[in-house]
Amino acid sequence: MTDAILDLPSHLRGRLASALESGLLAAPYSTSSLRSVVGNPPSLENVVEALHKLKELGLSESATAAWIRTAERAATRTPKPDLVWSGPEVPGLHARDTRRVYEELLGSAEYSIWMSSYAYFDGPRAFEVLAQRMDSIHDLHVTLLLNIQRKRGDTTQADQLVRQFAERFWGKDWPGSAQPNVYYDPRSLDPDGPAGVLHAKAVVIDDRVVFVTSANLTEAALDRNIELGLLVRDRALATSVSTHFRVLIDRELICPLPGT
Repeated sequence: MTDAILDLPSHLRGRLASALESGLLAAPYSTSSLRSVVGNPPSLENVVEALHKLKELGLSESATAAWIRTAERAATRTPKPDLVWSGPEVPGLHARDTRRVYEELLGSAEYSIWMSSYAYFDGPRAFEVLAQRMDSIHDLHVTLLLNIQRKRGDTTQADQLVRQFAERFWGKDWPGSAQPNVYYDPRSLDPDGPAGVLHAKAVVIDDRVVFVTSANLTEAALDRNIELGLLVRDRALATSVSTHFRVLIDRELICPLPGT
């Protein structure tokens, strides 16, 4: 019933509330009287109907205005995600840069980082900011979830593939002195076929900010590919993502990388 009012742009809701408070707009409402306040939005007749419904429920003009302003305050407190892109800039579209968001988030962590990526390239560069943050804040708890891929036709034993990945990661790819906790999904090493892979690309910082993206930790994904992500500053959502990862670890559905 009230959706027509809530769907008005914020500035028009403000005009409507002011008109109701001042007595400029009063029952019986009409499209002409409402048009003088909010102009001619497509939903004008529906807004008139909604105002009449609220009046029938016993709400005075001042009460309806108070309800509108309360709904407006609630809307402004709702966390709004930031759009994050990689690739060519789009004129007229405001979006944050994927690499910059990654680096700002990792560089701001104080207590914990959960980070998941399907693929990475050039480990020292991909993990540079993360390693620097860990070396500067010794109590920072970092959990890194990575995919270990079995190439098509490769018959190498799963434990050997894990050892090879661990040796390369710790010996070549990880640039820091402090070490993160690293986990992988063992299903990706099933020799009978890909039963599942760790494909999530996400970062959770201090259980307060979560960034979910299509971008892997590769130069192409961070700088050139068309990749899309959402950055949300919401503790409930961030905690739900990190909790999901914790449960996977607790139930041993993902395994620690040797050397962790």
